[in-house]
Amino acid sequence: MSRHRSRRRALPALLTTAVLLSGSAAGGAYLVGRSPDGTSAAVAAVSSASSPPAAAVPSEEPEVDLDAELAGSLATLADGADVSVAVLDTGSGARAVYGDDTYDTASIVKVDILAALLLRAQDEDRELNGAEHAYAEAMIRRSDNASATALLRAVGGEEGLDAANERLGLTGTTAAHAWGLTQTTAADQVRLLEAVDGTDSPLSKDSRAYLTELMGEVEEDQRWGVSAAGTGAVLKNGWMPRTTTGLWDINSIGRVERGGRTLLVAVLSRGHATKEAGVALVESVAEAAARVAVGADQES
Repeated sequence: MSRHRSRRRALPALLTTAVLLSGSAAGGAYLVGRSPDGTSAAVAAVSSASSPPAAAVPSEEPEVDLDAELAGSLATLADGADVSVAVLDTGSGARAVYGDDTYDTASIVKVDILAALLLRAQDEDRELNGAEHAYAEAMIRRSDNASATALLRAVGGEEGLDAANERLGLTGTTAAHAWGLTQTTAADQVRLLEAVDGTDSPLSKDSRAYLTELMGEVEEDQRWGVSAAGTGAVLKNGWMPRTTTGLWDINSIGRVERGGRTLLVAVLSRGHATKEAGVALVESVAEAAARVAVGADQES
């Protein structure tokens, strides 16, 4: 798709006061080129026996600032929690981001840990062994914490995870020994999903297929979150009460289909009084982000 000029807009006052308790700023510098339906370059045709038809005069279609659209869509969804979201339409390249602050990963880091393990196995030109397979499947399908701890150790701890993340193209993620406290951004989580979903990735085809398979088989009671944004969800969620505040971190990352498009969506949030309240907000935010990426007037 053609490249477009980036621009920022000020957030609506309601969104600034209601959503951003910890001061996260809206939007990165992501601007995409989804053009409104029904717009096209005007072409003037002149028919004359004595003169040739006039040449078509090109005109630029108006740019669409999806970051601003996304911020506007989120203005009515806040419940006092702090939230960030990123979405990518893999077909068109349309991308929107709201919020660039860092958040605790909670259990979404388990996708990252498995990606790091698969990179290490590729480097060693081997398949995962039986124990690694068992840990990986428990870690993703059941969100087993002991398996995550064992596999983080297997990839070289937080230093090994940071090294893998550099190869995966993550720029705003810092691993922690207590893996649930790894810090990340919504934009980085979409980059991770791109490494899992796309062909331009240090992960091999088999590694990507394995990760996708497990993310498509998470237990039924964990299939909330970005699944609200479309169908055929392949996802991983994270939820964690903070002992210092008693408030919940609720995160969800994954791939969905919507309106004939394939979308990668990452929602990060914190400050929820209950897990249920956090899940409800994350699902509303994911659905709003998908609607903006696809365009409500383009959905079938």
